[in-house]
Amino acid sequence: MLFDVTRSELVDIFGEDRIATVPATAFPPAAADTEGARLLQTVGAPTGTLLLRRPDEEDGLLPLVQDVVHTEDFEDAAEGAGDWPVIGWLLNAHLALDPASGKVHAFDPDEETVRELHTDVSSLVQVTLRLQRLLDEFTFSGDEEDEEADFERLESEVDRIREETSEVDPLPFEDDETVWSVVGDEIAMGQRFKGDSPGARSLYG
Repeated sequence: MLFDVTRSELVDIFGEDRIATVPATAFPPAAADTEGARLLQTVGAPTGTLLLRRPDEEDGLLPLVQDVVHTEDFEDAAEGAGDWPVIGWLLNAHLALDPASGKVHAFDPDEETVRELHTDVSSLVQVTLRLQRLLDEFTFSGDEEDEEADFERLESEVDRIREETSEVDPLPFEDDETVWSVVGDEIAMGQRFKGDSPGARSLYG
């Protein structure tokens, strides 16, 4: 695993009710005993920006890539990608785990593109943790005169997450087109602040 992420760390930040997990029984046999599957089972990921897939109510399994997209439409899809379990949803992309490499791939059904998004699941959890924590904790001054400085500070925080992540795993923010880059841009523009977070209260009253 590239990043050291623990269940206790997530719970300390977000609380038990904000952490989603995926049971080991939801994965196909080829993926069930991989590091990525174990991490999603034991550590999980914070809810909000990233949505982890819920297993099917009838058979208790995650959908496979071939269940959610037409794999033949994705020219860059690896051989056998149709059998990968879909572990989550981010923006408009299905996130799938390649059991062989441990990488997380993003399948965009609108653009019919697929790309490597994370070198392993710990990277997915780490990026989700850091951006979700920023959304939960960032505070705007509430003073219109300081608005520009507030957004510069917010953009700086997003840039720091990009840079520090890329030093370990270059894939999530490899270019401006990755789904995480788009999410980062939206956050920097003051979007995605929800509920009773300090940022939401400052922006929306």
